[in-house]
Amino acid sequence: MSSPSPATGLQGPVRRFVFVSLYELIAILVSSLLFMAIGQGAGASGIMAVVASTLAIAWNVTFNHLFEKWEARQAVKGRSVLRRVVHAVGFEGGLALLLIPLMAWWFDVSLWQATLMEAGLLLFFLVYTYAFNWAFDRIFGLPASAQALSPAV
Repeated sequence: MSSPSPATGLQGPVRRFVFVSLYELIAILVSSLLFMAIGQGAGASGIMAVVASTLAIAWNVTFNHLFEKWEARQAVKGRSVLRRVVHAVGFEGGLALLLIPLMAWWFDVSLWQATLMEAGLLLFFLVYTYAFNWAFDRIFGLPASAQALSPAV
């Protein structure tokens, strides 16, 4: 009896580290620019972007770990459009719950104003998260949790 072949592509902790590092570096740059575009100062925007990124890293590691545990239990392997949408919405929705009160406090605006700010960021980041995940998987391969392992010959 043959055993399944091992997963291909970048896997495990190295995959998560590369993923989070690339994603958040781009996110810090874009967030800083978006905060400045809506009238916040450069210093305050940069600090908020770094703090938001730090929170996002912790949430990213936690969310992706839980998502991949769930994904590994699914009968259908691969990442369909629906699965990618669920991933993006789940990640960004959880992050918004963390960031709205923080932005209201940091920028000294109401929760409603912070919600509107987050809504603008969310529109960008929903598309960015989906596109980044797709591109990352194309470049580095799917994680083991999403690969259908074939028997070794």
